[in-house]
Amino acid sequence: MLDEALARIGGRFARIEPRTTARDLLLALLAPLERKNCWWLAEHAGHATPYRMQRLLRDAVWDHDQVRDDLRDFVSEHLAHPDAVLVVDETGFLKKGTASAGVQRQYCGTAGRIENSQVGVFLAYASPLGRALLDRRLYVPRSWTDDPDRCTVAGIPPETGFATKPLLALRMLTAALAAGISAGWVTADEAYGRDPLLRATLREHGVGYVLAVARNHYTQVTTRVKERVDVTESWLSSLAWQRRSCGPGSKGERFYDWAWVSIHDDGPGLHSLLIRRNSVGELAFYRCWSPRPVPLATLVRVAGARWAVEETFQQAKGQVGLDHYQCRGWTAWHRFTILAMLALAVLTIVTAANAAAPPASSRSPCPKPAD
Repeated sequence: MLDEALARIGGRFARIEPRTTARDLLLALLAPLERKNCWWLAEHAGHATPYRMQRLLRDAVWDHDQVRDDLRDFVSEHLAHPDAVLVVDETGFLKKGTASAGVQRQYCGTAGRIENSQVGVFLAYASPLGRALLDRRLYVPRSWTDDPDRCTVAGIPPETGFATKPLLALRMLTAALAAGISAGWVTADEAYGRDPLLRATLREHGVGYVLAVARNHYTQVTTRVKERVDVTESWLSSLAWQRRSCGPGSKGERFYDWAWVSIHDDGPGLHSLLIRRNSVGELAFYRCWSPRPVPLATLVRVAGARWAVEETFQQAKGQVGLDHYQCRGWTAWHRFTILAMLALAVLTIVTAANAAAPPASSRSPCPKPAD
């Protein structure tokens, strides 16, 4: 499977040297190393110094966006499924100093608090066959985009203006859908669910969504009345709730109580509000749309798919060192992350292939040799 992945991206490198170094780097990312920065990766590859790895990430001539396209095709061909869901989420990378592209004191989900960090917005593919990361965009705060000299030092392209996280997500989703990725649904948390442009664009593409929204989000419950979603929940009767599982978790099936309310909209398709209640009464709200009628079970399944991206981040950081890089520049960040994502895809696809293979006990026994 690694050979197949390398064959896909091999043509992106004009010279044999960076192509060979990329192979060495991917093999090292897949190895059980404690750390996966260039020093450790180079030592595993038998290089005397980390310079070849560093040059591959900083200065060698190759297009990381083309490798991203190769990764997307690789994942699509092996993990495509009618029930697949595109999941948008962000993750933080703790950093020291002020030189790393996009770094500042900001909320970091990895730490659960405000820390000096970089933040990347990622697009994941959650399929019943396996989960992988398809794309990523580095969030560049206004403190950077308002300082062109600082951006130049970090290698951030001059045409890179400020973009919100929902806009970065929208660009990744649009590119994936234009490339023909097989997914009928998108899910994301409140930061993305509240963005009207993201929702409208998904409707234009005919892609359903189950997007989390805050409790103070307003919906059009009738042609004339708008109200907060938590107010809508307050007038629901006990008969409105159904107990359903949104999929397996680390401790078995994840059961919640769900209520489903139709909301008004003049556009095509079906708009609705999905409300989840846990065992202690805490509520979560989702704004939903589908181009055609679907059962409640489908919306619940899509809502439950969002947890998959958290597990995928854990695997990417723990297995292939997604957050182990020590590079500061824009180009190096995008190159390291895409190669780590490719390594993760290889692991996921191999795991899926092994799961699909029949157990050894059910295979036909080898014939006995003739006397």
